Amino acid sequence: MDTQHTSIQRRHLLLGAAGAAALASPLSVLAQGAEEIVIGGSIPLTGVFAFAGVGINAGIGDYVKMLNDAGGIKGRKIKYVPEDTGYKVDVSVAAYKKITSQNKVNLYYGDSTGFSKTINPELDRAGTTLMAGASFASELNDPAKYPNQFLVGPDYTEMFGILLKHIAKEKPGAKVAFVYSDSEFGRDPIEKSEAAAKALGLSVPIKIMTPAGSVDVSGEVIKLRRAAPDYTIFHGYILAPIPEFITQGKQQGMTSKWMGTFWTMDSSTVMKMGPDGDGFMGVMPYRYYYDTEKAPMLEKIRALRPEYQSTAYIQGFLAAMLFTEAAKRTLDAGKPLDGKNLKAALNSIKDFDTGGLIGVPITISGNSIPVGRVYRADMKAQKMVAASDWIKL
Repeated sequence: MDTQHTSIQRRHLLLGAAGAAALASPLSVLAQGAEEIVIGGSIPLTGVFAFAGVGINAGIGDYVKMLNDAGGIKGRKIKYVPEDTGYKVDVSVAAYKKITSQNKVNLYYGDSTGFSKTINPELDRAGTTLMAGASFASELNDPAKYPNQFLVGPDYTEMFGILLKHIAKEKPGAKVAFVYSDSEFGRDPIEKSEAAAKALGLSVPIKIMTPAGSVDVSGEVIKLRRAAPDYTIFHGYILAPIPEFITQGKQQGMTSKWMGTFWTMDSSTVMKMGPDGDGFMGVMPYRYYYDTEKAPMLEKIRALRPEYQSTAYIQGFLAAMLFTEAAKRTLDAGKPLDGKNLKAALNSIKDFDTGGLIGVPITISGNSIPVGRVYRADMKAQKMVAASDWIKL
């Protein structure tokens, strides 16, 4: 009797479920499919910035896989949908339109300052998405103008600020030269950083602007030598013409210390400078892959990928971590995953532990993470080694 009753009940339940499924509107089917949290990505897997794009892509993909393997966020899986942009703004915009038309995109990684600025009106209009990316442009560090975007580290002006703070501590009253590319990227931090240097009691006796990949810099080196700076900060380049400046400067008896900003500071880039690059310093918002200090997240990365991973990889990995932390906090608050709520959740991050990827707990009050550390090239060890503590602005 009991068994028969149970089987009748079970049949009713099955029929009920089948009936409900038959009546299900396309909307509820969509709702079931919308359980995934989608990260879209304009990623330069080819073109001039491919060296970074490949690392960024792997970093985002690895963190998403780790999170999904651990059960996702509140039982929801993360889906990462990248498209190659070749680092071209129009291709990146087309990729964004394609990805967002085929998926309900909550989070998006952009490949450049140009794309971030171009897509901003669309981000604001749609209001559905929180965006970060490869850009550290100072202009984007403005929550009023860019309410749905953030930078995965300090902006370019803040990077200079970190270097200048280190210089002021190491050599009060030092003379600092700025050498930068004739590009939006290159010019970005120069004006404000000159004022910041003066506020720290430093002087800027010379500023030199060159074409982005310039080859012949002999005339500029002569001007630089005359100014006799204690430190020279390069910005707006990846590698060339930095090694030329350093080699010729040393040949002419310059004693300047040489420095760079994030996109120059990957280990493999600096090591290409050869013996003259020994002692080259720069600002890095994250720990390097091979850092030996306690960093549980780096240990996980090294277990997953036993070979060196670039600073671009770490940047992509951290972007995915912060994206998904914002999503988790939004869902914990019982709010819909839209741009405004995701950004508010991101801005609730206080004293957050990145698993040691950044060496101090971070707080994201605006659009950037104004923290970093100065590292120095040790050519014998073929590594970047810490030259300062973590510096917060």
